[in-house]
Amino acid sequence: MELIFEVRDAEEGGYCARALGHSIFTQAETWDELRANVLEATLLHFEEAHEQPKLVQLHYVKDELIPVEAA
Repeated sequence: MELIFEVRDAEEGGYCARALGHSIFTQAETWDELRANVLEATLLHFEEAHEQPKLVQLHYVKDELIPVEAA
């Protein structure tokens, strides 16, 4: 099983991550800290070893608004 986390910039700085299809949420100030938090949260959520995903994917989504000026 593969578990996908959607990662976004947090409003207060750092990153927020949520698992798609599961109630797993975490946040961190740095990317390395986020990776560690995601793995820890995943292991806590899937307590049984046979339920744990074999692969965790971090999908970084960056929203950017660009104003379009009339010509």
